Amino acid sequence: MMPMMVWAINILLLSIIFLIVGMIKPKWLLFWMDKPGRIPIILLSSILFMIGAVMFGEANLAKQQATAKQKPQVAKNAEDTAPETVETVTLKSSTAEK
Repeated sequence: MMPMMVWAINILLLSIIFLIVGMIKPKWLLFWMDKPGRIPIILLSSILFMIGAVMFGEANLAKQQATAKQKPQVAKNAEDTAPETVETVTLKSSTAEK
């Protein structure tokens, strides 16, 4: 797996954990505030979630582009071996007719 995708998954998990813990006890996460509310928790976790989703999408796009570059190489190798197989088949069919 690509490192960017791993980071994206980690950020997505962090945002979900941040949201759950922040909804239960906002003071644990916003310890520097006297009376923390739940609105900053929702805002921070949604920003983290959006960052993680964008990173995951970009990593997935990069992965698709990398596999697309590898597929023409495989097709080129298949074209190199295809004439040999066709020649073998034609030789077998011509000997079978005799």
